[in-house]
Amino acid sequence: MEGVSFTQTDRDRESSYTENLIGTLLAIFGNLLISISVSIQKRSHVVLAGTKDPRHFYRTKTWWSGFLLMLVGEGMLFVSYAFAPLSLIAPLSAVSVIASCILGFLFLREKWKPKEFLKRYILSFLGCALTIGGTYLFVTFGPNSHEKLNAENIVKHLIGWPFLLYLLLEIITFCLVLYFYKQRSANYLVLILLLVALLGSVTVITVKAVSGMVVLSIQGSLQLSYPIFYVMFVCMVATIVFQASFLAQASHLYDSSLIACINYIFSTVFAVAAGAIFYLEFNHEDVLHICMFLLGCAVCFLGVFLITKSKKKAKAFEPYVTMDMVKGIPTIHEKGLAVQPDYNGSFSYGALVNNDSVAPAALPPVNHENLAVTPSHGHPYQTTELKKD
Repeated sequence: MEGVSFTQTDRDRESSYTENLIGTLLAIFGNLLISISVSIQKRSHVVLAGTKDPRHFYRTKTWWSGFLLMLVGEGMLFVSYAFAPLSLIAPLSAVSVIASCILGFLFLREKWKPKEFLKRYILSFLGCALTIGGTYLFVTFGPNSHEKLNAENIVKHLIGWPFLLYLLLEIITFCLVLYFYKQRSANYLVLILLLVALLGSVTVITVKAVSGMVVLSIQGSLQLSYPIFYVMFVCMVATIVFQASFLAQASHLYDSSLIACINYIFSTVFAVAAGAIFYLEFNHEDVLHICMFLLGCAVCFLGVFLITKSKKKAKAFEPYVTMDMVKGIPTIHEKGLAVQPDYNGSFSYGALVNNDSVAPAALPPVNHENLAVTPSHGHPYQTTELKKD
């Protein structure tokens, strides 16, 4: 009897290991495809802007090929939740950060100045190396136990006191942060991304539940007739929509590289906590494996920080002056109403290029009879412009 029990345990472990491997590979390739698709779509926008093509981006084959790759990658990532523990799949989004860094340098041909080469180039590849090492650690020492997510198991986890307590604390925290963000106008990036991470912890729980029930239904054990499936599906869609809304608000206020770094750290921490509390993924793991898993996550956090730190920061707006070629009047652009231009053949001040070799554009003749002089400064303005003022 003991030998039979031992054999059955070995079979369960081997099956769990195989499923973890399938889920991990699906998540890695899914994140890679998503990064490639985003780079292809960005390349499509860059080409259209550079060639001044009047077509919309959705009328190009390049953009649609990127969109199809994104659908395939998202599908692989969705299925991976059904095979591997949540705490193992969530940190693997660091793969997309590594791929985006490499693709941005090679595929999109992003160039760095020689003076900034050591600072940007070395930091990026050091971050990639740390992220790869951290990924190896948490994949190797991550939780290996995985249960079949049928409707009964999900309901059992849903009504368990650990999750109910976690959900109560999360709702209170979310309401407090949302109050300061909306009512007190505390538009801090940490608060916005904290809202995203709190919603994200619910999203990953529901995604894993929906994915597990869909896979079981395909394998022959129908789960779509249970009400819990539709409850989880509605929660999944709702939290994804609100997450996208908060991320869009953050992207209007802060740099995208900073958002990517902080959002990865916050979302990973809350996703791992959700997997440990809701699905009890660390109950059968020893202390050494848990510590090594956490060490791998910390190394990944450091690597992602170094990668995003080396990205170019968007320059703040500075007022500049352009010459109105029709009326010959200098115009000051300020308050973010226009973008600082590069040289494009126009006579402008404030362009960040050397145009000393370019002959200045000839100004149109001015009718002196229609000029008036202001008594304070003596600058000539057209009388028609004074009437408008």
